[in-house]
Amino acid sequence: MQNRKKTTKVTVIVVAALFLAGIGYWMFSGSKIIGDIFIEGQVQRGSFVAEVYSSGQLQAENATVIEVPSELSSRSINIHEIQVTDIVEEGTVVEKGDWVASLDHSAVEELLDEAQDDLERAIQDLEDARIDTNINMSNLRDGLIDSEVAVEERALVVEQSVYESPAVQRQAALDLERAKQNLEQAKRNYELQHRQARYSVQRAEEEVERYRERVRDMENLFEALDIHAPMPGMVIYSYDRFGNKIQVGSSVSRWMPVIAELPDLSTMISVTYINEIDISRIDVGQTARVGVDAFPEKRFDGEVISVANIGQSLPDGSTKVFEVTVRLDGSDPELRPAMTTSNVITVSEFDDVLYIPLETVFRNDSLKFVYAKDNKLYRQIIDTGTENATHVVVREGVHEGQTLLFNEPSTRDDIPWVGEDIYKKIIERREEARRDSLDKIDQEDIPSEDEIPEEIIEEGFTGEGATPPQGQGEGMRRGRGGNN
Repeated sequence: MQNRKKTTKVTVIVVAALFLAGIGYWMFSGSKIIGDIFIEGQVQRGSFVAEVYSSGQLQAENATVIEVPSELSSRSINIHEIQVTDIVEEGTVVEKGDWVASLDHSAVEELLDEAQDDLERAIQDLEDARIDTNINMSNLRDGLIDSEVAVEERALVVEQSVYESPAVQRQAALDLERAKQNLEQAKRNYELQHRQARYSVQRAEEEVERYRERVRDMENLFEALDIHAPMPGMVIYSYDRFGNKIQVGSSVSRWMPVIAELPDLSTMISVTYINEIDISRIDVGQTARVGVDAFPEKRFDGEVISVANIGQSLPDGSTKVFEVTVRLDGSDPELRPAMTTSNVITVSEFDDVLYIPLETVFRNDSLKFVYAKDNKLYRQIIDTGTENATHVVVREGVHEGQTLLFNEPSTRDDIPWVGEDIYKKIIERREEARRDSLDKIDQEDIPSEDEIPEEIIEEGFTGEGATPPQGQGEGMRRGRGGNN
């Protein structure tokens, strides 16, 4: 009895083992691989939308700015920065003429006192210059009169020497000539001194006027340090030169003059930043969907209206981004500037294309391929197109409903290649684009036809055991997940 039970037990085990072996052989006989467990996906056909996702911030497209007083830009005022000493709470609704902010009166008052002292000194210097000029010119005029008298005296001596000896006459003539020269020199000296004195007084007068102008500008600035709204609206703080919002204690200047804004809330924009990988796909005119974190239930249609030409680094310096502006269609009274937005920009749409999950695409140094399974498993070269967060369009290399693998077989090096013609077409297209200076692909990564791996040329893409250069698959796949 025991032997019979033992025999029955052995028989059951053997049958179960044979059954499992049969199932395993049936499951993997198509790829001739035993032992791997595969995750499979399907090639799909249909509409395909490629989108770029980003976060941003709401702003009013148009706004009236509240700036520092224009008096601060006067050339006579040497104030590079001035602090905000008081400001209304952000979000306050103001009417035209309402007080908005105050700037540092003490700083201007100190400079005003200095300017008034300088003006007083300049006025005193002007008076001194006028007195000195009068004294000097009086002395010069006296000297000029003396020179004229000396000439008359020497002329009289010459007239009286007609009866004297020739030597006396000669001496009298020389004395007269010398007196005339002294007179001419005195006249020239008087003219030069007069001109110099006039210039000296003029410079003193200009200095007085300059200080008077500076005092006037300081007084006007002092009166303008209390800033008022130029029109009705909601006050939204601006940003200082460090990117921080204006607040009490912030510094503003003629070069960064905006203190706050009164936005026009009827037209809003979302300012977002796109990383350098995706920016080439963004163009003005593309449609977008904009969500607002504060109102998750609301969605707004929008349009890209500007794309920055120059990138900027993020604060951590890890990557570069480009500013993109999306205008929202319509308006909503609940929207406010500085609200966080989520932006979905549609970069391309297709009605009838083949597409596959991104995780089924593998790469090596020169091509993209998939592990396709029909009657048997093979490595299929593919020509890819636009992609989104989960899928990629395939121009050539697969067919609708075809089974693809998400994970690589352990015996990948023994799996044959298919698609040499596709590989050559890709190379030809890229080289043609390079010749036409339209290629946006990194030139160092573009293989020429003579760079086709020798192993592929020798074995052929359709032959058993053909392998491209090593390195495919491992670490080369896209990191984004796909949904079937």
